[in-house]
Amino acid sequence: MRRLLLTFVLLGCGLAHAGELPETDWLELMPKSDQKALEQMPEIDHNSPEANGTFTDKGGLKQSKGLPAVMYSTKTVPAMNDKQIRLGGYPVPLEADAKGRSTLFFLVPYPGACIHVPPPPPNQLVLVRFPKGVKLDDIYTPLWVTGTLKIEKVSNDLADAAYALDAAKVRVVQESDL
Repeated sequence: MRRLLLTFVLLGCGLAHAGELPETDWLELMPKSDQKALEQMPEIDHNSPEANGTFTDKGGLKQSKGLPAVMYSTKTVPAMNDKQIRLGGYPVPLEADAKGRSTLFFLVPYPGACIHVPPPPPNQLVLVRFPKGVKLDDIYTPLWVTGTLKIEKVSNDLADAAYALDAAKVRVVQESDL
């Protein structure tokens, strides 16, 4: 009986972790044609006029003129619309509640995407809406965001995005996740 009980406990622990959605790769948000174009893209010059700005400046995540077309791409993958996903990335805070928790932020695929030039294409930026809010101590802390992804073109003073995600859960990536 003890052995049977232990088996159920261990199985339950495994199922709790297994209950999370599988990770969605950022490249799944980009059509194959854009993926190929990125692979063939020449080296980018990081000494553009934007290099002196930061992500908090107006237009700080928007693409400057003169880059290859794929860097402006808003092409999306129709199969991703209304899909439940779990996406890992880094936050760029936009709005916070009275307690200082971020309720609206961009999720970007790599650390520093918000301050390095050039930023990711719009189809590699996801606007996250999370009314519960999440305390963000550091924009270099990776997050898991789980929720419903929508194809939604978003443009604000800071950036353009091709997707938005209504988050059900946001949590910091733990070492045990890796």
